[in-house]
Amino acid sequence: MHPNKPIWSLTNTYKNSRLVSPFSNLAGVLLCSDSKKKKARGESQHLPAEHSRLFPPEGASHQLQRHTKEAPLNYVAGIGRGANGFTTRSDIGPARIPTAPDPVAAAAIAKRKAEDGDNADYSEANYDEFEGYGGSFVDPNAIYDAEDKEADDVWESIDRTLDQRRKARREERMRQELQQLRQERPTIQSQFADLKGDLQQVSYSDWDAIPEIGDTTQRFRKKVKTNMAFIPAPDSLLEQARKENEQYNTVPNSLGGTETPMSGLATPTTDLTRIGAGRKQIIGINLARLQDSVSGQTNVDPKGYLTDLSTIKINSSAEIGDIKKARLLLNSIRQTNPKHAPAWIGSARLESEVGKIVQARKIIMEGCDICPESQDIWLEAARLHTPENAKVILAKAIQHLPKATKIWLLAADLETDVKGRKKVLRKSLEANPNSALLWKAAIELETPEDAKILLGRAVECIPKSVEMWLALAHLETPENARKVLNRARLAVPTDSSIWITAAKLEESQGNEKIDMIVKRALKTLTNNAVVIERDQWMKEAENAEKSGAPKTCRAIIKEVIGLNVEEEDRKRVWIEDAEGALSREAVETARAIYEHALSIFPGKKSLYLRVAHLEKVHGTRESLENVLSKAVKHCPQAEILWLMAAKEKWMNGDVDGARIVLSEAFKANQESEQIWLAAVKLENENKELDRARALLAKARQQLQSSAGEKVWLKSAQLERQTGNTEEEKNLLEEALKKYPQNPKFWMMRGQLEERRNEMDTARELYQRGLKNCMNSIPLWICAGKLEQRTSNSRARTLYEKARLKNPKNADLWLAAIRVEVADNNPKASQMTLSKALQECPTSGILWAEAIDLEKPKQRRAKSVDALKRCDNDPFVIVAVAKVFWADRKYEKTRTWFNRAVTLNPDLGDAWAYFYKFEIQHGTEEHQQELLKRCVAADPRHGENWVRVSKDIANSDLKTEGILTRVANNLPNPLNQ
Repeated sequence: MHPNKPIWSLTNTYKNSRLVSPFSNLAGVLLCSDSKKKKARGESQHLPAEHSRLFPPEGASHQLQRHTKEAPLNYVAGIGRGANGFTTRSDIGPARIPTAPDPVAAAAIAKRKAEDGDNADYSEANYDEFEGYGGSFVDPNAIYDAEDKEADDVWESIDRTLDQRRKARREERMRQELQQLRQERPTIQSQFADLKGDLQQVSYSDWDAIPEIGDTTQRFRKKVKTNMAFIPAPDSLLEQARKENEQYNTVPNSLGGTETPMSGLATPTTDLTRIGAGRKQIIGINLARLQDSVSGQTNVDPKGYLTDLSTIKINSSAEIGDIKKARLLLNSIRQTNPKHAPAWIGSARLESEVGKIVQARKIIMEGCDICPESQDIWLEAARLHTPENAKVILAKAIQHLPKATKIWLLAADLETDVKGRKKVLRKSLEANPNSALLWKAAIELETPEDAKILLGRAVECIPKSVEMWLALAHLETPENARKVLNRARLAVPTDSSIWITAAKLEESQGNEKIDMIVKRALKTLTNNAVVIERDQWMKEAENAEKSGAPKTCRAIIKEVIGLNVEEEDRKRVWIEDAEGALSREAVETARAIYEHALSIFPGKKSLYLRVAHLEKVHGTRESLENVLSKAVKHCPQAEILWLMAAKEKWMNGDVDGARIVLSEAFKANQESEQIWLAAVKLENENKELDRARALLAKARQQLQSSAGEKVWLKSAQLERQTGNTEEEKNLLEEALKKYPQNPKFWMMRGQLEERRNEMDTARELYQRGLKNCMNSIPLWICAGKLEQRTSNSRARTLYEKARLKNPKNADLWLAAIRVEVADNNPKASQMTLSKALQECPTSGILWAEAIDLEKPKQRRAKSVDALKRCDNDPFVIVAVAKVFWADRKYEKTRTWFNRAVTLNPDLGDAWAYFYKFEIQHGTEEHQQELLKRCVAADPRHGENWVRVSKDIANSDLKTEGILTRVANNLPNPLNQ
């Protein structure tokens, strides 16, 4: 409805637009009846004030129009009754000339009416006795203009008003109906509500006393079994089962030589004749297997033989058929080509597999007579016979094949004593003096002295065998070993292992010729057309380190580290080589690579840092100090190297040495803020507060032109630690003039006033700080905590303003949630938490708070939701661990706490909870191990951890003391 148009003046417009007036049926009837009642009582018929604007009395039209607001655009009074707009002379000026209706639209409507006529449905089917003719009163061809829209808005407003009037009664009626329904048909949950409440009173002993429910299914099973109806299986199911149980067998694949494939899978048969023949064949196989090959007598029990046959399972006749086919095939091959030794071996193995050992021996011996030059057939014959007969066979084989090494080695293995083996091997060496295998087997059986003699003869017979030369050099004295290696280099000039062995020999004797030997080795090998492969020599260097020759390792690295490496890629490639060597635990190799790299790049800070880390992990204290002293000489502008050198001196108890290092660092880096702070920390840790205060004062003067915020901050912290509040205030005031954008100064200044109980001054300081540091979340939280002391409503307002300035910040949402929790308003806290998770759905700290705020029985479900959102968040992991702790699942608790401290070692709260758990449920060993891990990690963050570590009273505590105090202050999940 137009705000400037009186409703009572719209009634004529509705008539003209073919709409029924919204008040013609309801309001008009009510008003008429009300006027009649008043007339009968003699009362005035004036309308109420709230209705005077809607329904004016007769003769008051001009008065109402005079008091109404300005009419809508294009409004002409009385146009619904056929009046035309006109203007008078007095209207000239601010008067508005009414606009005529659009002639084009009017002509279109008139034309459409003339064409369509009256299309209403006046049939009896569309007539109702009470409603009249159905259909719309609005012309379907009419144009929907602004006045029609205004009329629709009026109807909608009336509907909304009527709906609002009935809403309360409707809701009350629905509530009563629902209550009546619950009384008539109560739910199971409501019926047992009182009993569920009483379950909290049940103790563990009462739970254990509840009897177990017996097994009531046995009677039911028996009943079902007696009434079970059996239906015969169909033929198709039986046929399928038969096919699945069929087994197809082939000839075993143990036939030697060239094996010829068999002809497909055998098909099952039901020929009784063939089955009988197969059974007879099986009986023969078992008789041959049980025959005594020595005395020719049988060990078969005649009484139990037939009984034993019944236990033999013949799957099908396919096995017998395949064996026959294989036998025929191999017989055919032997007859066709009798000199083909694999055919004889295959036939013998076939008979051996089926149990005909005698037939197998006969066949293999016949093959040995026909193919005496085949080494494999003699070896197979020895395998099929007993050891005594095998010796005779091998002796015969050696007559035909005196150069066969395998036959000699098998003959030596058949000997039962060492003397017999030596005798056989020495005879074999007489026949085969150039066989390295025979020499190795013979040398292994000898004593060192006899082995040295054999090796001397072996290198004469096989001068190209590097293994023999090296073995002889290891057995000789150092002087003779040098001679042996020199002879070996002459005999095998292309082998690098001889040169490396010579270098190791010199290192073991304490000589300094190692670099020269390696350099000469590379030169000699290159002259002999040997390609020097860098990766292979790097592996040789690692092998030399593992064998206890670090100098040889360094010499090899020095000579080959630069091979085939581009000049611009040297640093990168060498770092990769060193890291790879460290991954393979080759520390000396990595150290040698870094040493060579530093000789080429002496001014690279990154190389010194890597070497310092290597020495800190794998080296000694002296080696680390040497590296750092060398580093600060070559890189005097690298602050971190100076700090590392001073820290190592300090950690080793040399405080004066640390002061000397820092003084030298001051000379090289006069404008270094980090060095000044390191010197102050050194003096502060050693309780030299006056020296620390003097250093800070000098630093503030010297660093006026540079960024010295940390120096001013450390100065204020030192004064706060000593309790000098006035000096702290002066320093903070001066620091705020220099650095107004640093939120830490504003927080420290406000906290100073809080300690002095000047809350109004602290509030003013926080407000000033927020104007300069609007994006500082800790400053907002400090201001909110101050307001929370006096009024939670102020804290809520402040946090809401902070979230508007810094949206999607989990810490601000958490602070707002803590306000509601402190106010003991669980509904508001849950509502705030829901909004927070909607805005920050992946915040682990919010999900951890959600788990803690849930009821104990619902925390596990909330933990599952939290892990889905942020699986590797340490706050969520700690919250889940506390849930397991409350459920007394201690092994899982330890696992989840360990996972939390592994994911984020800097989270002090996780270490504290873990330590508290180990104190209550762990052993002394677990507690000490955890304490060492925490000290090594040196955590600095965490809500409870920072609260204790930043406390002035705990300024002297180390990591171990802070951990103990935080763990003691934490709540016990078992009591929550």
